[in-house]
Amino acid sequence: MTDQLIAADVVEAENARRRDALQRDYDHLGEQLDRRGIAIDAIRDKVAAFTLAVPSWGVGTGGTRFARFPGLGEPRDIFDKIEDCSVINQLTRATPTVSLHIPWDKADPNQLKQAASRFGLSFDAMNSNTFSDTPGQLHSYKFGSLSHADRDTRRQAIEHNIECIEIGRTIGSKALTVWIGDGSNFPGQVNFTRQLEHYLDAMKTIYAELPDDWRIFTEHKMYEPAFYSTVVQDWGTNYIIAQELGEKAFCLVDLGHHAPNVNIEMIVARLIQFEKLGGFHFNDSKYGDDDLDAGAIDPYRLFLIFNELVDAGLRNAPGFDPAHMLDQSHNVTDPIESLMLSAIEVQRAYAAALLVDRPALEGYQQANDALMATRTLKTAFRIDVEPVLAMARLQQGGAIDPVAAYRAAGYRQKVTEIRPAVAGGGGGIV
Repeated sequence: MTDQLIAADVVEAENARRRDALQRDYDHLGEQLDRRGIAIDAIRDKVAAFTLAVPSWGVGTGGTRFARFPGLGEPRDIFDKIEDCSVINQLTRATPTVSLHIPWDKADPNQLKQAASRFGLSFDAMNSNTFSDTPGQLHSYKFGSLSHADRDTRRQAIEHNIECIEIGRTIGSKALTVWIGDGSNFPGQVNFTRQLEHYLDAMKTIYAELPDDWRIFTEHKMYEPAFYSTVVQDWGTNYIIAQELGEKAFCLVDLGHHAPNVNIEMIVARLIQFEKLGGFHFNDSKYGDDDLDAGAIDPYRLFLIFNELVDAGLRNAPGFDPAHMLDQSHNVTDPIESLMLSAIEVQRAYAAALLVDRPALEGYQQANDALMATRTLKTAFRIDVEPVLAMARLQQGGAIDPVAAYRAAGYRQKVTEIRPAVAGGGGGIV
């Protein structure tokens, strides 16, 4: 039997207070959708089947380059993180997988499997870390890793990624995500061409170690930590890398890794078209890579991205099998609450995209009727799909209102009594 850290009677009591109102709202929305020829139960079932991974590092309090202010009950290790992740899934029923980051989460793989299976969780993509140094590390990544000018430093970064693959094979992961902070801070600091050559050679060595049923995701980022140039700076370079590596290589799209006005939904469409969309790190941004809660700033952009994803799914686009994961930094909120709401926001965008009148939209596009085409999208976006999301959670044993159930259970207070307080101080995302 799967363990649950939030008592079932607490969840049931909270649901009992809201069940009748939810049913009325659900029936009312069902009548509206029925007039459009949409079966609400079918939408509910699709939402229930849509899941995404939570990042192990996301359940800790984040920070900036300037400071980090630890929260109460911070997880002490990966096993505490798994417990926190299990609470998110218990209440939302949307996050049954956890993505690990090595070496932050390094532990005996069999113990990791046991800890996850206790809560009915499994593991998503492995994440390597060659953007910071580990105590005792022989070669520093201060000036790069997979693209470093020094052969031995590159070899060390390659071996780390291969180690991540080996850990992942044991715990049941099927993918490796590689993001590097390599770049330069001054003009002339590096030779752009030679740097990318080093990176490609290193990645080809890692790629050769992938099991047959694995995928490798490369992640682009416009800037930071290097501020003059970045090795994998945009989706075009990322696509070239995926093409160079082979059929198991795909591009990962982090929503915060673009300039504020970049058309991310069109990037998604292009990667789908050329069969190289690997998946997403969902978050939101205002100025740069802010790693804010998904949908916190621009929920319409999130919807437009899912409009492309739903379209690709309906037409059975070749090679279309994106992975979905949250990747956020929670600086001033309870990370568990933020991750729960973010998972729901991603599901909300998906549900709304399912409501788009596709035949009408295609007709307006063919007729060059810009006004009616955009109105068709806005019509779907403006429908309040909350009853669909809540009913999907309820029918799977989750909470109608996850945050309310979480607070009623007093989970944060309980773990605060067990986990020692963490001193504040340094910067960094985790």
